[in-house]
Amino acid sequence: MFGRFVKEKRLALNLGLREFCKQVREDPSSWSKIERGLIAPPQSIEKLNLIAKVLRLKKNQEDYVALLDKAAVGAGKIPRDLLKDREVLDILPAFLRTVGSIKPSEQELRSLIETLRKEA
Repeated sequence: MFGRFVKEKRLALNLGLREFCKQVREDPSSWSKIERGLIAPPQSIEKLNLIAKVLRLKKNQEDYVALLDKAAVGAGKIPRDLLKDREVLDILPAFLRTVGSIKPSEQELRSLIETLRKEA
């Protein structure tokens, strides 16, 4: 999820793995494992901000928020901004269990997200 997202953004900029790793100060071999989802993404906000900068993602843009969210989820964590909302935290476990047992398709989830965004 995180690795695929970063790889897509990196390739869209025609940025090779070694050059990207040089700019974000990461070992290419280790970073390749992150891109393939074999190891967890970095969690340091400083490192994530550096990655965002190299990928030309601006703070508070959808792709920047997605980068942070995917890093959290990739490490098995709830995204930081959701942790601040008590109402969301109260209903999130039930929502995730419900979605998990129903197994909606990716398209159905995207449709639900779009509907919720329009309602907000």
